[in-house]
Amino acid sequence: MDSKIVEIFIPGPAGRLEAKYYKSKKSTSPIALILHPHPQYGGTMNNKVVVDTFQIFKENDFSVCRVNFRGVGKSDGEFDNGQGELADAAAALDWLERENFDNSQCWIAGFSFGSLIAMQLLMRRPEINRFVVISPQPNVYDFSFLSPCPSSGIMIYGNKDELVPVENINEINKRLSAQKGINVEFISVSDANHFFSNSEKELKKVLNKYIKKESALY
Repeated sequence: MDSKIVEIFIPGPAGRLEAKYYKSKKSTSPIALILHPHPQYGGTMNNKVVVDTFQIFKENDFSVCRVNFRGVGKSDGEFDNGQGELADAAAALDWLERENFDNSQCWIAGFSFGSLIAMQLLMRRPEINRFVVISPQPNVYDFSFLSPCPSSGIMIYGNKDELVPVENINEINKRLSAQKGINVEFISVSDANHFFSNSEKELKKVLNKYIKKESALY
């Protein structure tokens, strides 16, 4: 396959899932799956933050996939309050792993609602060894299932997030930092809102630095 970003369709539990995929030329390259914000509020895999995250993984030589949940874009099915979306993410990860059976690392990334699904998938899939969470909403979704959190990762949030009070972020930070054996970095981007409007550059810098540092460990 030519190393270009291609449109693909992944067999999912509710029909086919539309996705974009880039395959690294490097064998044993790490893999990453990226999940988008809430479908009922306009979230798709073409969301700016999702596309930027995809690009940074691509530039760091990952084989990377971003996928539309059921009912979004050309994906079959309809919104299922998170449960179906988790099943979709698991199917996408299965596909990505089959395509890259010799991968050296497995990463999951999610933005907003996508970060909830990403962390739920992390709890079910022991092969995921790093995560990237952008704009989590612990005030809306209960993240207490991360006990213990099985892998190290990064949580990035805007200090002007209009949807999430900072005390909710601090609380999850406190709980995760008390866990032994993992390291979850919490990075606050100054002046950034929930969607990182006008703060895309800063977000990309944080992402690139973390991905470079952690993927070099393997």
